[in-house]
Amino acid sequence: MAEKRDYYEVLGVDKHADDAALKKAFRQLAKKYHPDMNPGDQEAEQKFKEVQEAYAVLSDAEKRRQYDQFGHAAFDGGGGGGGFDFSGMDMSDIFGDIFGDFFGGGRRSADHGPRKGANLRASVRITFEESITGLEKELEIVLKDECGTCHGTGAKPGTTPETCPKCGGKGKVMYSQQSLFGMVQNVQTCPECGGSGKVVKEKCSDCRGSGYIASKKRIKVTIPAGIDNGQSVRIRDKGEPGRNGGPRGDLLVEVLVSRHPIFQRQDMNIYSTAPISYAQAALGGEVRISTVDGDVLYDVKAGTQTDTRIRLKGKGVPSLRNKAVRGDHYVTLVVQVPTKLNEAAKEALRKFDAETGNSLHTNGKAPEKPRKKSFKEKIKEQFEDL
Repeated sequence: MAEKRDYYEVLGVDKHADDAALKKAFRQLAKKYHPDMNPGDQEAEQKFKEVQEAYAVLSDAEKRRQYDQFGHAAFDGGGGGGGFDFSGMDMSDIFGDIFGDFFGGGRRSADHGPRKGANLRASVRITFEESITGLEKELEIVLKDECGTCHGTGAKPGTTPETCPKCGGKGKVMYSQQSLFGMVQNVQTCPECGGSGKVVKEKCSDCRGSGYIASKKRIKVTIPAGIDNGQSVRIRDKGEPGRNGGPRGDLLVEVLVSRHPIFQRQDMNIYSTAPISYAQAALGGEVRISTVDGDVLYDVKAGTQTDTRIRLKGKGVPSLRNKAVRGDHYVTLVVQVPTKLNEAAKEALRKFDAETGNSLHTNGKAPEKPRKKSFKEKIKEQFEDL
Protein backbone atom coordinates (compact mmCIF):
# COMPACT_ATOMS: atom_id res chain seq x y z
CA MET A 1 0.00 0.00 0.00
CA ALA A 2 1.38 3.41 -0.99
CA GLU A 3 2.44 5.70 1.82
CA LYS A 4 -0.06 8.46 2.56
CA ARG A 5 0.89 11.99 1.69
CA ASP A 6 0.92 14.75 4.26
CA TYR A 7 -2.58 16.24 4.57
CA TYR A 8 -1.27 19.80 4.33
CA GLU A 9 0.61 18.85 1.17
CA VAL A 10 -2.54 17.28 -0.29
CA LEU A 11 -4.50 20.53 0.12
CA GLY A 12 -1.54 22.70 -0.84
CA VAL A 13 -1.59 24.80 2.35
CA ASP A 14 0.92 25.42 5.13
CA LYS A 15 0.54 24.13 8.69
CA HIS A 16 -0.67 27.49 9.95
CA ALA A 17 -3.56 27.78 7.43
CA ASP A 18 -6.84 28.98 8.96
CA ASP A 19 -10.31 27.54 8.32
CA ALA A 20 -10.99 29.88 5.40
CA ALA A 21 -7.78 28.87 3.62
CA LEU A 22 -8.57 25.18 4.17
CA LYS A 23 -12.08 25.54 2.81
CA LYS A 24 -10.88 27.49 -0.25
CA ALA A 25 -8.22 24.89 -1.05
CA PHE A 26 -10.67 22.03 -0.57
CA ARG A 27 -13.31 23.68 -2.75
CA GLN A 28 -10.90 24.14 -5.66
CA LEU A 29 -9.38 20.66 -5.50
CA ALA A 30 -12.64 18.81 -4.90
CA LYS A 31 -14.22 20.48 -7.92
CA LYS A 32 -11.15 19.65 -10.01
CA TYR A 33 -11.10 15.95 -9.13
CA HIS A 34 -14.81 15.24 -8.56
CA PRO A 35 -15.94 12.05 -10.41
CA ASP A 36 -18.75 13.95 -12.14
CA MET A 37 -16.12 16.19 -13.75
CA ASN A 38 -13.81 13.26 -14.58
CA PRO A 39 -16.01 10.31 -15.57
CA GLY A 40 -14.07 7.06 -15.75
CA ASP A 41 -10.82 8.63 -14.50
CA GLN A 42 -9.63 6.36 -11.68
CA GLU A 43 -6.66 8.59 -10.81
CA ALA A 44 -8.92 11.63 -10.38
CA GLU A 45 -11.27 9.58 -8.22
CA GLN A 46 -8.40 8.56 -5.91
CA LYS A 47 -7.22 12.15 -5.64
CA PHE A 48 -10.78 13.25 -4.83
CA LYS A 49 -10.90 10.73 -1.96
CA GLU A 50 -7.48 11.88 -0.78
CA VAL A 51 -8.63 15.52 -0.75
CA GLN A 52 -11.81 14.58 1.12
CA GLU A 53 -9.85 12.72 3.76
CA ALA A 54 -7.36 15.54 4.26
CA TYR A 55 -10.08 18.16 4.64
CA ALA A 56 -12.15 15.95 6.95
CA VAL A 57 -9.23 15.82 9.39
CA LEU A 58 -7.83 19.34 9.12
CA SER A 59 -11.24 21.06 9.25
CA ASP A 60 -11.96 19.46 12.66
CA ALA A 61 -10.01 21.19 15.45
CA GLU A 62 -9.57 18.06 17.62
CA LYS A 63 -8.62 15.77 14.73
CA ARG A 64 -6.21 18.40 13.42
CA ARG A 65 -4.56 18.59 16.88
CA GLN A 66 -4.15 14.81 16.90
CA TYR A 67 -2.74 14.80 13.37
CA ASP A 68 -0.27 17.59 14.14
CA GLN A 69 0.95 15.59 17.16
CA PHE A 70 0.96 12.02 15.84
CA GLY A 71 0.64 12.31 12.04
CA HIS A 72 -1.23 9.55 10.20
CA ALA A 73 -0.61 7.22 13.14
CA ALA A 74 -3.27 9.17 15.05
CA PHE A 75 -5.93 7.43 12.94
CA ASP A 76 -4.54 3.96 12.46
CA GLY A 77 -4.38 3.03 16.14
CA GLY A 78 -0.66 3.78 16.59
CA GLY A 79 1.33 6.63 18.10
CA GLY A 80 -0.99 7.07 21.09
CA GLY A 81 -3.74 8.69 19.07
CA GLY A 82 -6.37 6.06 19.70
CA GLY A 83 -7.41 5.79 16.04
CA PHE A 84 -10.13 7.46 13.98
CA ASP A 85 -12.85 5.75 11.96
CA PHE A 86 -13.58 7.64 8.70
CA SER A 87 -16.42 5.38 7.66
CA GLY A 88 -18.92 6.89 10.06
CA MET A 89 -18.22 10.46 9.19
CA ASP A 90 -21.11 12.56 7.81
CA MET A 91 -19.91 14.97 5.09
CA SER A 92 -23.34 16.35 4.19
CA ASP A 93 -22.72 19.71 5.87
CA ILE A 94 -19.40 20.14 4.14
CA PHE A 95 -20.79 19.38 0.68
CA GLY A 96 -24.00 21.30 1.28
CA ASP A 97 -21.92 24.42 1.92
CA ILE A 98 -19.07 24.00 -0.52
CA PHE A 99 -20.73 22.21 -3.43
CA GLY A 100 -24.16 23.83 -3.37
CA ASP A 101 -23.52 25.63 -6.65
CA PHE A 102 -21.57 22.71 -8.15
CA PHE A 103 -24.36 20.15 -7.71
CA GLY A 104 -27.06 22.60 -8.76
CA GLY A 105 -28.64 23.39 -5.42
CA GLY A 106 -27.57 22.99 -1.82
CA ARG A 107 -28.22 26.20 0.10
CA ARG A 108 -28.96 28.38 -2.93
CA SER A 109 -32.40 29.73 -3.72
CA ALA A 110 -34.92 27.28 -5.10
CA ASP A 111 -35.13 26.64 -8.86
CA HIS A 112 -38.80 27.56 -8.92
CA GLY A 113 -38.01 31.24 -8.36
CA PRO A 114 -37.93 33.73 -11.28
CA ARG A 115 -35.26 32.76 -13.82
CA LYS A 116 -34.08 34.44 -16.98
CA GLY A 117 -34.78 32.57 -20.20
CA ALA A 118 -32.06 30.93 -22.28
CA ASN A 119 -30.26 32.86 -25.01
CA LEU A 120 -30.99 32.07 -28.64
CA ARG A 121 -28.31 31.99 -31.34
CA ALA A 122 -28.45 32.82 -35.03
CA SER A 123 -25.96 33.78 -37.75
CA VAL A 124 -25.88 36.18 -40.67
CA ARG A 125 -23.44 36.47 -43.59
CA ILE A 126 -22.30 39.83 -44.90
CA THR A 127 -19.73 41.08 -47.42
CA PHE A 128 -16.33 42.51 -46.55
CA GLU A 129 -17.48 45.97 -47.60
CA GLU A 130 -20.59 45.70 -45.40
CA SER A 131 -18.40 44.88 -42.39
CA ILE A 132 -16.61 48.21 -42.97
CA THR A 133 -19.68 50.40 -43.44
CA GLY A 134 -22.17 48.59 -41.16
CA LEU A 135 -25.75 47.88 -42.14
CA GLU A 136 -29.14 46.66 -40.97
CA LYS A 137 -30.21 43.09 -41.68
CA GLU A 138 -33.52 41.33 -41.20
CA LEU A 139 -33.58 37.78 -39.86
CA GLU A 140 -36.35 35.22 -39.63
CA ILE A 141 -36.21 33.25 -36.39
CA VAL A 142 -38.57 31.10 -34.33
CA LEU A 143 -39.63 32.77 -31.06
CA LYS A 144 -41.79 31.48 -28.23
CA ASP A 145 -44.54 33.65 -26.79
CA GLU A 146 -46.95 33.08 -23.93
CA CYS A 147 -49.89 30.91 -24.94
CA GLY A 148 -53.01 33.07 -25.24
CA THR A 149 -55.28 30.19 -24.24
CA CYS A 150 -53.71 29.21 -20.90
CA HIS A 151 -51.80 32.47 -20.35
CA GLY A 152 -48.55 30.60 -19.83
CA THR A 153 -49.71 28.13 -17.18
CA GLY A 154 -49.75 25.15 -19.54
CA ALA A 155 -53.01 23.96 -17.94
CA LYS A 156 -56.31 23.43 -19.67
CA PRO A 157 -58.66 26.43 -19.26
CA GLY A 158 -60.63 26.01 -16.03
CA THR A 159 -57.81 24.08 -14.34
CA THR A 160 -54.60 25.11 -12.61
CA PRO A 161 -51.19 23.52 -12.15
CA GLU A 162 -50.82 21.48 -8.97
CA THR A 163 -48.02 21.26 -6.44
CA CYS A 164 -45.46 18.66 -7.51
CA PRO A 165 -45.94 15.56 -5.29
CA LYS A 166 -42.33 14.46 -5.69
CA CYS A 167 -40.61 17.61 -4.37
CA GLY A 168 -43.55 19.15 -2.49
CA GLY A 169 -43.30 22.35 -4.54
CA LYS A 170 -39.64 23.00 -3.68
CA GLY A 171 -38.35 22.25 -7.17
CA LYS A 172 -35.52 20.16 -5.74
CA VAL A 173 -35.11 16.66 -4.38
CA MET A 174 -32.44 15.35 -2.03
CA TYR A 175 -30.72 12.03 -2.58
CA SER A 176 -28.07 10.11 -0.64
CA GLN A 177 -24.84 8.77 -2.09
CA GLN A 178 -22.33 6.39 -0.56
CA SER A 179 -18.83 7.89 -0.34
CA LEU A 180 -15.53 7.15 1.36
CA PHE A 181 -16.84 8.82 4.50
CA GLY A 182 -20.28 7.24 4.57
CA MET A 183 -23.56 8.58 3.19
CA VAL A 184 -23.41 12.03 1.57
CA GLN A 185 -26.59 13.98 0.85
CA ASN A 186 -26.81 15.89 -2.42
CA VAL A 187 -29.49 18.05 -4.01
CA GLN A 188 -30.69 18.02 -7.62
CA THR A 189 -33.46 19.58 -9.69
CA CYS A 190 -36.72 17.67 -9.39
CA PRO A 191 -37.07 15.42 -12.48
CA GLU A 192 -40.87 15.44 -12.19
CA CYS A 193 -41.51 19.20 -12.45
CA GLY A 194 -38.19 20.36 -13.90
CA GLY A 195 -37.62 22.67 -10.95
CA SER A 196 -40.86 24.64 -11.28
CA GLY A 197 -42.50 23.04 -8.23
CA LYS A 198 -45.71 22.58 -10.25
CA VAL A 199 -47.12 19.82 -12.45
CA VAL A 200 -49.92 20.03 -15.00
CA LYS A 201 -52.50 17.27 -14.84
CA GLU A 202 -54.73 18.47 -17.68
CA LYS A 203 -52.65 20.13 -20.40
CA CYS A 204 -53.69 23.02 -22.60
CA SER A 205 -54.56 21.70 -26.06
CA ASP A 206 -52.99 24.67 -27.87
CA CYS A 207 -49.52 24.65 -26.28
CA ARG A 208 -49.62 21.02 -25.08
CA GLY A 209 -48.73 22.02 -21.55
CA SER A 210 -45.62 24.06 -22.35
CA GLY A 211 -47.32 27.42 -21.78
CA TYR A 212 -45.77 28.83 -24.97
CA ILE A 213 -46.54 29.00 -28.68
CA ALA A 214 -43.67 29.07 -31.20
CA SER A 215 -43.94 31.18 -34.35
CA LYS A 216 -41.65 32.66 -37.01
CA LYS A 217 -40.83 36.32 -36.62
CA ARG A 218 -38.69 38.80 -38.51
CA ILE A 219 -36.11 40.61 -36.40
CA LYS A 220 -34.03 43.60 -37.49
CA VAL A 221 -30.34 43.42 -36.59
CA THR A 222 -28.14 46.51 -36.63
CA ILE A 223 -24.60 45.42 -37.53
CA PRO A 224 -22.07 48.09 -36.53
CA ALA A 225 -19.29 49.33 -38.81
CA GLY A 226 -15.98 47.59 -38.12
CA ILE A 227 -17.38 44.24 -36.96
CA ASP A 228 -15.03 41.31 -37.57
CA ASN A 229 -15.70 37.76 -38.69
CA GLY A 230 -17.03 35.60 -35.82
CA GLN A 231 -18.11 38.48 -33.58
CA SER A 232 -21.70 38.58 -32.32
CA VAL A 233 -24.39 41.21 -31.96
CA ARG A 234 -26.61 40.92 -28.86
CA ILE A 235 -30.31 41.79 -29.13
CA ARG A 236 -31.84 42.12 -25.69
CA ASP A 237 -35.03 40.27 -24.72
CA LYS A 238 -35.34 38.30 -27.98
CA GLY A 239 -34.38 34.91 -26.54
CA GLU A 240 -36.35 32.19 -24.79
CA PRO A 241 -39.11 33.27 -22.34
CA GLY A 242 -38.15 33.41 -18.67
CA ARG A 243 -39.45 30.94 -16.08
CA ASN A 244 -41.76 31.81 -13.25
CA GLY A 245 -41.94 35.48 -14.18
CA GLY A 246 -38.27 35.87 -15.09
CA PRO A 247 -37.13 38.05 -18.03
CA ARG A 248 -36.56 36.74 -21.55
CA GLY A 249 -33.10 35.74 -22.68
CA ASP A 250 -31.20 37.49 -25.47
CA LEU A 251 -30.62 36.77 -29.15
CA LEU A 252 -26.94 36.43 -30.10
CA VAL A 253 -26.34 36.92 -33.82
CA GLU A 254 -22.95 35.70 -35.06
CA VAL A 255 -21.64 37.71 -38.01
CA LEU A 256 -19.85 35.80 -40.78
CA VAL A 257 -17.81 38.05 -43.08
CA SER A 258 -17.11 36.73 -46.59
CA ARG A 259 -13.57 36.78 -47.93
CA HIS A 260 -12.58 39.60 -50.28
CA PRO A 261 -10.60 38.88 -53.48
CA ILE A 262 -8.23 41.83 -52.89
CA PHE A 263 -8.36 42.99 -49.27
CA GLN A 264 -7.23 41.21 -46.13
CA ARG A 265 -7.96 42.44 -42.62
CA GLN A 266 -5.75 42.33 -39.53
CA ASP A 267 -7.22 44.06 -36.49
CA MET A 268 -8.12 47.56 -37.73
CA ASN A 269 -5.73 47.56 -40.70
CA ILE A 270 -6.32 46.41 -44.28
CA TYR A 271 -3.65 44.90 -46.55
CA SER A 272 -3.58 44.49 -50.32
CA THR A 273 -1.26 44.48 -53.35
CA ALA A 274 -1.37 46.78 -56.38
CA PRO A 275 0.36 46.27 -59.75
CA ILE A 276 2.36 49.10 -61.34
CA SER A 277 4.06 49.13 -64.72
CA TYR A 278 7.82 49.07 -65.26
CA ALA A 279 7.66 52.63 -66.60
CA GLN A 280 5.64 53.85 -63.59
CA ALA A 281 8.15 52.30 -61.20
CA ALA A 282 11.09 53.86 -63.04
CA LEU A 283 9.65 57.30 -63.85
CA GLY A 284 7.17 57.72 -60.95
CA GLY A 285 3.75 59.33 -61.27
CA GLU A 286 0.15 58.73 -60.27
CA VAL A 287 -1.23 55.21 -59.98
CA ARG A 288 -4.80 54.15 -59.22
CA ILE A 289 -5.25 52.03 -56.06
CA SER A 290 -8.44 50.30 -54.89
CA THR A 291 -9.60 50.87 -51.28
CA VAL A 292 -12.79 50.12 -49.34
CA ASP A 293 -13.75 53.76 -49.95
CA GLY A 294 -13.25 53.49 -53.72
CA ASP A 295 -10.25 54.11 -55.98
CA VAL A 296 -7.66 56.70 -54.94
CA LEU A 297 -4.69 58.21 -56.83
CA TYR A 298 -1.29 57.79 -55.26
CA ASP A 299 1.90 59.53 -56.38
CA VAL A 300 4.58 56.86 -56.78
CA LYS A 301 8.18 58.01 -56.43
CA ALA A 302 10.59 57.54 -59.33
CA GLY A 303 12.76 54.45 -58.89
CA THR A 304 10.22 52.56 -56.79
CA GLN A 305 11.26 48.94 -56.33
CA THR A 306 8.91 45.98 -56.43
CA ASP A 307 7.39 44.92 -53.05
CA THR A 308 7.59 48.48 -51.75
CA ARG A 309 4.88 48.96 -49.09
CA ILE A 310 2.99 52.24 -48.85
CA ARG A 311 0.52 53.43 -46.21
CA LEU A 312 -2.85 55.01 -46.87
CA LYS A 313 -3.68 56.62 -43.54
CA GLY A 314 -7.26 56.34 -42.29
CA LYS A 315 -8.37 53.98 -45.07
CA GLY A 316 -8.63 50.94 -42.80
CA VAL A 317 -11.35 49.48 -40.55
CA PRO A 318 -13.49 51.73 -38.31
CA SER A 319 -13.38 51.21 -34.55
CA LEU A 320 -16.48 49.53 -33.10
CA ARG A 321 -16.48 52.11 -30.31
CA ASN A 322 -15.97 55.18 -32.47
CA LYS A 323 -16.77 55.08 -36.18
CA ALA A 324 -14.65 58.19 -36.77
CA VAL A 325 -11.48 56.34 -35.66
CA ARG A 326 -10.06 54.13 -38.40
CA GLY A 327 -7.04 51.97 -39.05
CA ASP A 328 -4.77 52.26 -42.09
CA HIS A 329 -4.52 50.55 -45.47
CA TYR A 330 -1.11 49.10 -46.36
CA VAL A 331 -0.49 48.46 -50.07
CA THR A 332 2.40 46.43 -51.49
CA LEU A 333 3.40 47.73 -54.93
CA VAL A 334 4.39 44.97 -57.35
CA VAL A 335 6.22 45.91 -60.55
CA GLN A 336 4.72 44.04 -63.50
CA VAL A 337 7.32 42.78 -66.00
CA PRO A 338 5.79 42.49 -69.49
CA THR A 339 5.72 38.97 -70.93
CA LYS A 340 4.60 39.76 -74.51
CA LEU A 341 6.53 42.39 -76.47
CA ASN A 342 6.47 43.30 -80.16
CA GLU A 343 9.71 44.09 -82.00
CA ALA A 344 9.35 47.84 -81.52
CA ALA A 345 8.97 47.46 -77.77
CA LYS A 346 11.97 45.13 -77.63
CA GLU A 347 14.10 47.63 -79.54
CA ALA A 348 12.98 50.41 -77.21
CA LEU A 349 14.10 48.34 -74.21
CA ARG A 350 17.47 47.65 -75.85
CA LYS A 351 17.98 51.37 -76.36
CA PHE A 352 16.91 51.96 -72.75
CA ASP A 353 19.52 49.48 -71.54
CA ALA A 354 22.15 51.12 -73.72
CA GLU A 355 21.31 54.60 -72.45
CA THR A 356 21.47 53.51 -68.81
CA GLY A 357 24.75 51.65 -69.28
CA ASN A 358 23.21 48.26 -68.65
CA SER A 359 23.23 46.96 -72.22
CA LEU A 360 23.55 43.23 -72.39
CA HIS A 361 22.26 42.73 -75.96
CA THR A 362 23.50 43.39 -79.50
CA ASN A 363 20.93 42.91 -82.26
CA GLY A 364 18.93 40.79 -79.97
CA LYS A 365 21.87 38.48 -79.18
CA ALA A 366 24.19 38.39 -76.20
CA PRO A 367 27.70 39.59 -77.19
CA GLU A 368 30.43 37.00 -77.39
CA LYS A 369 33.07 37.03 -74.69
CA PRO A 370 36.45 38.41 -76.02
CA ARG A 371 38.99 35.67 -76.77
CA LYS A 372 42.15 35.67 -74.66
CA LYS A 373 45.27 36.64 -76.66
CA SER A 374 48.27 34.31 -76.67
CA PHE A 375 51.76 35.35 -75.50
CA LYS A 376 53.08 35.39 -79.12
CA GLU A 377 50.20 37.65 -80.23
CA LYS A 378 50.91 40.10 -77.43
CA ILE A 379 54.74 40.27 -78.40
CA LYS A 380 53.81 40.76 -82.06
CA GLU A 381 51.49 43.66 -81.21
CA GLN A 382 54.33 45.37 -79.27
CA PHE A 383 56.79 45.17 -82.25
CA GLU A 384 54.09 46.46 -84.63
CA ASP A 385 53.67 49.55 -82.50
CA LEU A 386 57.41 50.46 -82.78
